[in-house]
Amino acid sequence: MKEFELEPGEHVVREARKHWILFAAELLPYAILMVIPFALPKFFVFIPTLVRLTAFFDYQTPIVHAVLGIWLLTTWTLAWGVFTRYFLNVWVLTNQRIVDIRQHGYFNREISSMSLSRVQDVMTDVTGVLPSLLDIGTINVQSAGTVDEFHMRGIPRPERMRDLILKYVPIGPQRSDI
Repeated sequence: MKEFELEPGEHVVREARKHWILFAAELLPYAILMVIPFALPKFFVFIPTLVRLTAFFDYQTPIVHAVLGIWLLTTWTLAWGVFTRYFLNVWVLTNQRIVDIRQHGYFNREISSMSLSRVQDVMTDVTGVLPSLLDIGTINVQSAGTVDEFHMRGIPRPERMRDLILKYVPIGPQRSDI
């Protein structure tokens, strides 16, 4: 991981991203937007009052080429932003801490970490039929002594990730509640 430096003796245990189904669901509107200029004239044929609008979709004219190019380029750029956020938003569990890397836009990245020695509680939440079937949920990590919380939303197999986090949480005087 080049986004943050590992401490001496620290190693990455696991990286987690949103479930790929959530990524695909975020891309679906952009796929539909890309198809609209090609599908719309086909639907106009079925509505007699809109048949004359098919003339606006003459793909041989330079102005339609330009408008279509701008439409597709804009849609592709927005879809690429979804991919960028999916790929760059990652939760990293090391043997000493949890690191949350969040990408906000193309040029704004936020990296925060929580030492595993400060972890007070780890909770999972799987709500709904589809998340239960796909085993997608949220993990909330509460730190000791503050109101800081890490939220990992859309994590595949959240119970496994919770168990893995708890496996690396040190048990000692600071964790007398266990």
